[in-house]
Amino acid sequence: MAAWRGVTSVVAGMVAAGLVWGVVGCGGGTDESGGGGAQGRKAPATASSRAPSGELVRWAGGVCASAAEVEELRTQSAEELKKIREPGESALSSQAQAIGYLARTPSRVRSVESDLTGLGPSGVPAADRMLDAWRKKVKGVVSELDGVSPAVDLEQAPGSAAEVDALVQGSLAPPDPDLPALAKKDARLAAAYKRAEQCAPGWRPGREGTSTASPESGTTTGPLPEAANGKDYAACSDGSCEVLVASTADFTANGVDLHISVADDYVTFRTPGTLMQLGGVGGEAGFGDTLKAVVVGHDEDGAVLKFSKP
Repeated sequence: MAAWRGVTSVVAGMVAAGLVWGVVGCGGGTDESGGGGAQGRKAPATASSRAPSGELVRWAGGVCASAAEVEELRTQSAEELKKIREPGESALSSQAQAIGYLARTPSRVRSVESDLTGLGPSGVPAADRMLDAWRKKVKGVVSELDGVSPAVDLEQAPGSAAEVDALVQGSLAPPDPDLPALAKKDARLAAAYKRAEQCAPGWRPGREGTSTASPESGTTTGPLPEAANGKDYAACSDGSCEVLVASTADFTANGVDLHISVADDYVTFRTPGTLMQLGGVGGEAGFGDTLKAVVVGHDEDGAVLKFSKP
């Protein structure tokens, strides 16, 4: 019996040793071929470690471009409102600047709305919710601007301009959290945000290239053509002339008393009862059935205007 107990003890020890060896071999052993041990296996790629899709990078770039466009619009709006409130001695009157601002701003906001509408889904739920909320904000501003007419009474124009600027400043910015904040919480967004050119610090709309086209007309201005009558505004008395206005001019054409001001982006025509602005080459202003004016050329040196009878 004692001998049997001894054999049993030896067998038990061998089994125990075998079990220990098996545990070590399965869990902590090494495999120089790289095919069996944990150190030889490569962890599978996860969604957060993969490169972002080109679609997501383009989506992030579109969002960043719209954010930059809004920021630029808000800055320009604030600058224009300041000029309206504090017109310089040689600048257009406060009312004239306000009319121009009211005519230009709605189209700029609609441009932002169009860009946001053109963005498809990102595939990231939080980012898509942010974009949807932003679209609704901008759409609300467009709806309110549809009720603002640039043909308001001259005395009311500065006040209307201030109301429009308040909309631009308060209701166009991306909702919170915006894309940069969301990117901090999602690896896919973070990678796409980092790769998108438009999301780089300091990027601004239009940096890819420059153009001399008028934003309203889409026509290249080029060098000013020679005006047939130069600065001889008296030649316009019968309503037929082609003159150069470098800054401002006052004259009468076919019985219409005109005050004309030329700015970088538009030409303003003011009569005792009307005010009109044209934003580029090819623009046409009509003064009833008495007189018509066409912008033949326009650049930083002035505008060439052709007057004729309708």
